[in-house]
Amino acid sequence: MRSLVGYASDSPVDGGVMSVQVAFELSDANLEHFRRALQATRSRTRYLDEPEIIAAALRLVTDTAHLELPEFIRGRLGQLALMLDMLRDSEWRIEGTPRARVIDALAYFAEPADLIPDEIPVIGFLDDAIMIELVVQEIRHELEAYTEFCRYREQQQRELDPDTRRKRLEARRHGMFDRIEDRRARRERHGLRLFALTDGSDDLPY
Repeated sequence: MRSLVGYASDSPVDGGVMSVQVAFELSDANLEHFRRALQATRSRTRYLDEPEIIAAALRLVTDTAHLELPEFIRGRLGQLALMLDMLRDSEWRIEGTPRARVIDALAYFAEPADLIPDEIPVIGFLDDAIMIELVVQEIRHELEAYTEFCRYREQQQRELDPDTRRKRLEARRHGMFDRIEDRRARRERHGLRLFALTDGSDDLPY
């Protein structure tokens, strides 16, 4: 079983208003429903080009920015924003197969019809959050590499002249993309699923 929300609370907050957090788990069988929906959406949206898919994902991020949402949903929307940053980052320059992999993973968000309509208060974005979590696991190596690259870039901004910084960033970028493909190949050799929610128990040593 894969736990999505870790605890429940019914303690009053802010002047006695009751706040309830609900814990739930989705089994592999439950998640298979979402996987099938994601695959079906990809089939329906395969005619869309990259700008349309990116624009649809960006609309979800911007349209929910002002909403008060449960932490589980807000956190996953933050992950979606990170994916979009990764695609648009001119110094990271994700290209070729890795880029196609991310665009394919985002195709669900170009589908107008949700499993749960967004208009339903609070839980309307729950299906989006679950789909984002699935996508995060599918492209986890790309996201991990990009996050590490951003940390490295911040360090270089403080310490180096622009030309040296550019050369070091480019060298780091090439190394990170080599690592992405190596880690994917190792996971596939071990028969581990890339497309699943994970509790971390199937991680490989790096």
